[in-house]
Parts: sequence; C-alpha cells; structure tokens
Amino acid sequence: MKKLLIATTNPGKILEYRVILKDLPVELVTLKDIGIKGGVEEDGKTFEENAVKKVKFYSELTNLPAIAEDSGLEIDYLNGEPGIKSRRWPGYEASDEELISMTLEKLKGVPMEKRGAQLKVVIALAINKEIKTFEGMIRGVIMEKPFKRIIPGYPFRTIFYIPEINKVLAEFTMEEEAKIAHRVIAMKEIIPIIKKYLC
Repeated sequence: MKKLLIATTNPGKILEYRVILKDLPVELVTLKDIGIKGGVEEDGKTFEENAVKKVKFYSELTNLPAIAEDSGLEIDYLNGEPGIKSRRWPGYEASDEELISMTLEKLKGVPMEKRGAQLKVVIALAINKEIKTFEGMIRGVIMEKPFKRIIPGYPFRTIFYIPEINKVLAEFTMEEEAKIAHRVIAMKEIIPIIKKYLC
C-alpha cells in the first residue's frame, strides 16, 4: 500500500483527513509517525504561499507524496481578520480559549447581520513531482456566545454558526463535518488525483 503524508501536527486536522480519506487504499502517515519534529516557518502572505512552502519542505524531506495546508477564519466586519494569522492573531501562539475570547471581544456590540465570516483552507498536494493547490470555503456567522463544546485545535468552530443548517460547527461530529466543511470541499478535487497516482 502506498503512503501519503499528512503534513500537520494538529490532531484535529489529522483526524479530519483520516475521515475524509478513509475509503482510499492508501496508508496515511503523519509527521509524528515518521519522527519529524521540526516545523516550517509560516511567513507567507497568503494561505496558498504557506501551504505550498510546507508541502514542498516535507515532501522533499521524506520523499513521500504529501498534503499540507493553511487555513483560517476571515471575518467581514474586521476586514478579513484574522486570516492567515488565525492561530497567532494576538502576536503569539494563542490557546483555543484566548482566540474565542479575542474574537468575541472584537465583535462586541456588532449586530448579527454584520457578523458574517468564512472559514477558508488552501490545501497543497505534492505528488508525481508536481505541487498543486486547492481551495475550500464555507460561509457562516460569528455567534455572540460560544457553544459549550470546544474542539481542541479548532477554536473558531465553537462560535461559527451556519444559518442554512441552523447549527454551530462544533455541534457536528467529525463524520458529519467531513461531508460539508471547507476542508472536504477542497479534498473533493484532490481525491481523484490521489486515486490516479497512489491507488
């Protein structure tokens, strides 16, 4: 069975990729599985730049086909913030709780109709000596209070409400979310390429 490297250390993302790719006859390996501890500095100006930089580094280091991503929350009222700085919005690597509090504080008093936002991901795939990028996005509204459940590594899902479904993203199981969320939208284009070269 051929291997595909999931080049992230985020346990939530690893679990999500395992759910999305569970029907493919490929062996999913993580950075931890193969003993890689060093990270890549995410100094790009866009999600795409960061995703490409990571996948290039890890695929060359391991000589494996790989996927890497950059993702984040873009809030309309805040002119697209936090965007690529989502995890480091305060200027340092913030905790899930800090990011939830910071978001709600910045939107304090803002009416619901102006609290539109989107979760966006760019996934880079390194395979067959090529790197390609794919984008996924879902729209929603930032709630005024957080949902009681925080998914580790995914703070914004606790306050990201999807009107069409009448649910906060944190209410979904990983299996349910893997059918509708931004990551799976991008992966729908990637899966046929993985099948072509690895299955």
